[in-house]
Amino acid sequence: MLAVTACSTGSGEAAPPAPPSASARRKAAATHTPPSATPTSSHPSDRSTAMDIRVTLDGHPVEATLNDSPAARDFAALLPLSLDLADFHDMERTADLPRELDTAGSPAPVAARAGDIAYYAPWGNLALFHRDGPDASADLLVLGHLDVSADQLGEADRITVEAATT
Repeated sequence: MLAVTACSTGSGEAAPPAPPSASARRKAAATHTPPSATPTSSHPSDRSTAMDIRVTLDGHPVEATLNDSPAARDFAALLPLSLDLADFHDMERTADLPRELDTAGSPAPVAARAGDIAYYAPWGNLALFHRDGPDASADLLVLGHLDVSADQLGEADRITVEAATT
């Protein structure tokens, strides 16, 4: 395991040490919005659906869609996936993906909202937000959305994602 030290939040106070996980490193970096990351009024989960997917959380089916971004299409190419989820800051459930996603041509960044399926590029992990996320960051790409209660998502331990059959 790697020990990671969080960077300053820019407020003059040092951020607390992050847990030794990829999702912790992602969250620490996500609190710093790069100058090129300008939020927009549109939200990537509102884009047209690139692919219908079938999702189960802890064995219970939930409605889900992927947007039409390059990273979402690359995520769909990994399916089927079954991933163990871990809590991060009582805001999101995270899991490491088997490989990094292609982020070329990604849309303008937006802040993640509760229910969003997102990808944090620097560490290659998936994030399922059960609360609204941090400010927009070019490193955090929204891939789609889950239609599930915040409570169910916040307590989920395992996700299975498959291509929907027609």
